[in-house]
Amino acid sequence: MMGTGVFDNNGLEWLQTLVIAYNKFLMYYLGVMLFLAGLLVIVGWISVNHYVRMRPLRDYRHVGTSELSMPVSILVPGFNEELNIVESVRSLLATQFSQMEVIVINDGSTDKTLQVLQDAFKLVAVERAPRSGLATMPVRHVYASPVDPRIVVVDKENGGKADALNAGINYAQYPLVSAIDADTMLDPGALARLVWEFQSHSDTVATGGIVRIANGSTVKDGRLVSIATPHRQFLANVQIVEYLRAFLGGRLGWSRMGMLLIISGAFGLFRRDVLVNAGGYNGDTITEDAELVLRIRKYQADHKLPCRITFFPDPICWTEAPTTVKSLVRQRDRWHRGLGETLIRHRSMLFRKKFGRIGWVALPYFWAFEFLEPLITVTGMIVTTLALMFGFGSMPVYLLMLTFAFAYGFFISMAIILLEERAFRRYPNWRDLRRMTVTAFLENFGFRQWQAFVRMRAIFRIRSERKQWGEQKRVGFTRAQHVEELPA
Repeated sequence: MMGTGVFDNNGLEWLQTLVIAYNKFLMYYLGVMLFLAGLLVIVGWISVNHYVRMRPLRDYRHVGTSELSMPVSILVPGFNEELNIVESVRSLLATQFSQMEVIVINDGSTDKTLQVLQDAFKLVAVERAPRSGLATMPVRHVYASPVDPRIVVVDKENGGKADALNAGINYAQYPLVSAIDADTMLDPGALARLVWEFQSHSDTVATGGIVRIANGSTVKDGRLVSIATPHRQFLANVQIVEYLRAFLGGRLGWSRMGMLLIISGAFGLFRRDVLVNAGGYNGDTITEDAELVLRIRKYQADHKLPCRITFFPDPICWTEAPTTVKSLVRQRDRWHRGLGETLIRHRSMLFRKKFGRIGWVALPYFWAFEFLEPLITVTGMIVTTLALMFGFGSMPVYLLMLTFAFAYGFFISMAIILLEERAFRRYPNWRDLRRMTVTAFLENFGFRQWQAFVRMRAIFRIRSERKQWGEQKRVGFTRAQHVEELPA
């Protein structure tokens, strides 16, 4: 019988012991994770305070206009980007930086990407020799624009985003290379601020800027003319809060401590020779941007070369966020699988003396509190439910712990929103602040738990099918603010 006997008593005792032990582990795990999240926010506040004090002393405008500034090749890889590609290129051309070229890499698009570029910029085929030999799929044609000599278009056979970026590196002529997604736009002064990092610190090999969500904002002629959070679009607004938390509450802190592991593929600036020496972008991984940063750190350490990799909070790149649950699931699944792939691929860097804080602090943190966190969160919810069902725990105690975790998470989000308001004020309207505050509160009731399940599923799908491009249904920048999300 299931309800009587020694087996049931022993089984319940064993289950009780297991549940109590796991709950204790969860308490310690949650405590350490919340402590580290708060620490990163504090370090971020310190970094922003330093930046705000120093900002008046830095002549970024001179960096953008001086002929002595390090020139930049901007790489814009694109696959089926006909909706956004012309606006993105025009936005880049409006950048307040004189010494640059914009290289659009059309990776075998099946839509009208190449056609809209030809119509907009009157492209003509030219002869242009590659300057490095990174392996890529065959290049069909290289085009230049008589409308603006800074525009170059490389038309190649489809090989994926990493392959397209490597083709762009091959044809880039300048010492700094900026990788920017085709569905993004730069603030006019963004590039000059990143270049300043290279000119003020000779050991800088890569730096990244903050990425923000353009949904809800108004775009005209490739420029954002008004910035706002979208009305009645929870998915877009929650991503606005997430991006602020990830960049200002995460990467800024890691950068300040010299342990930055990720530069967003949407907006990063690299030394071209370092990219070539490290082998360029790897097409065998899902998130080529994260893998590249770790490989650069490994290459520089192996060859005893300086390796300053930083995050800069002010240069802003705007991107279109997913507006459907299906697109968001695909994106987060790909991101988490890519994180796992990268950590596994570079596991040899763990606890190695020559990699310093990267091997002893940053990588263990990303293993324990980024990659495995959704698995621990979901199993924690299951174990807690079992404990309450079998009477192994106290409901008031669990509610108190849950309330504390939610309140602390909300406090972290509000601290980041206030940090943004204090230093940058990109959302000047009080309605935007209200929407972000409400979203930061509501995301604790269902959204974060759902995200944990999505990312936990990705852990078991690391070896699953691979896509060369992280596809997402676009509505276009100029229409993004008018699209309303249907209830999930």
